[in-house]
Amino acid sequence: MPLTAPSLRRRMAAFLYEGVLLFGVTFFAGYVYATLTQQRHALQGHAGLQAFVFLVLGLYFTWFWSHGGQTLAMKTWRIRLVSDAGGPVAPMRALCRYLASWVWLLPPLGLAFALHGGRSGGLVTLALLLWIGAYALSSFLQPQRQFWHDVLCGTRLVSAEGKR
Repeated sequence: MPLTAPSLRRRMAAFLYEGVLLFGVTFFAGYVYATLTQQRHALQGHAGLQAFVFLVLGLYFTWFWSHGGQTLAMKTWRIRLVSDAGGPVAPMRALCRYLASWVWLLPPLGLAFALHGGRSGGLVTLALLLWIGAYALSSFLQPQRQFWHDVLCGTRLVSAEGKR
């Protein structure tokens, strides 16, 4: 099986679909956290909730990437995560990729927070969209058309056309 990168369009479609699916994952994680901590309102224990959701997402991605190389969104768009050599991804490498993939969100969120304390929803949205677009397009600067966090972690996204 050749290790060809899926088109950027397909990778970004999977990215958007993953965001939709993660709404349910984070909603369920929030429900579990609120139940376990007997949270009575949204601001109570919000730092703990954020840490819990970060952990749940880490478990979600690490599990799926190291057990078959695909989340549901990746299966839908026929994309698989493999090691640089084309083999399965070890759990530690998957965890590394999860942590490094926060580069999609943290720089623009940090900038918006630094400039306006994160109070301007329009600025945050604009910063996110511009950054995500620029980061996605930067994959064209990489010879194998991979995202930079994949290069850093020794992973790559490949087309999984023949696999179902």
